[in-house]
Amino acid sequence: MTVPKISLVIPIYDEERVLDALFARLKQSLADLPPAEVLFVNDGSTDDSLTRLTRFLEEVPETRIINLSRNFGHQGALMAGITHARGEAVILMDGDLQDPPEILPRMIEAWNRGAEIIVAARKSRREQGLRRLLFPLFYKVFSYLSDFPFSVSAGIFGLMDRKAVNEMLKLEECNRYIPGLRNWLGFKTAVVWYDREERAEGRPRQGLLSLVKYGADAIFSFSYKPLRLSLLFGLCISALSFFYAALLVVLRLLEVNYVKGFTTTTVAIFFLGGLILVSNGILGEYLGRVYDEVKRRPLFIVSEIISRDSPKTTSHGG
Repeated sequence: MTVPKISLVIPIYDEERVLDALFARLKQSLADLPPAEVLFVNDGSTDDSLTRLTRFLEEVPETRIINLSRNFGHQGALMAGITHARGEAVILMDGDLQDPPEILPRMIEAWNRGAEIIVAARKSRREQGLRRLLFPLFYKVFSYLSDFPFSVSAGIFGLMDRKAVNEMLKLEECNRYIPGLRNWLGFKTAVVWYDREERAEGRPRQGLLSLVKYGADAIFSFSYKPLRLSLLFGLCISALSFFYAALLVVLRLLEVNYVKGFTTTTVAIFFLGGLILVSNGILGEYLGRVYDEVKRRPLFIVSEIISRDSPKTTSHGG
């Protein structure tokens, strides 16, 4: 089997309304690329996405559909594509056309100049409402909390050389934040700037709760600062409590009735109780991730791989 120069990995989840536009723009962009294969990862779609994807097999023969047994989430679908990619370089992009295929030739050009990882960073983005506020806030918080420097405002859209892909596949953690892992690998990196587009059709497939979990995976996978901050808060509160207790003793010795009623006691109880719960929650996030790692469940299960020339196969990955 001929090894393609480029592997293009695109996770798909209930995107039937977008696929026709995606196919049209992909075919135009592929004409400007070296020999490439396209890997669509059907992440347990419940609509007609899989049927529409099979039509693309007839239009672009160098296409495979990795059909997962159920929905494993965005990062699991991406790892399924990375695991099965055969190219000398692997490009990751979302299938909702917010990552424009027209940027791909610029990534290939940067790769040909010697970069081993190309990060597509967003000059602007067109989300509306709460997402427009939360995304910049997340990147600022993540940049502050992270123990490792990361590209700001960059998602999964980007290219990895085969050397970087092989090292990525050696990582065994379950809760993955691929943009962070990509930077953590440490290879020669270049940045390609682009304007992130609106979704072509429909609503975003990742709800706010999913995005919050995604953000938590990013923070807790690459930072110990939440633990250190909870320790710092605990020390500060202990110091304040000590000085406050000393002040009360002095006032009592001076027979000054300074504290009246139960307001001070009530506020202190609620404040300290809230601080304890927050600290326990932070510990729980880290402990839950340790539990996931101990179970060693696979990141994805492939029910079949569909192509024009190969039989259907079943596999899983961890």
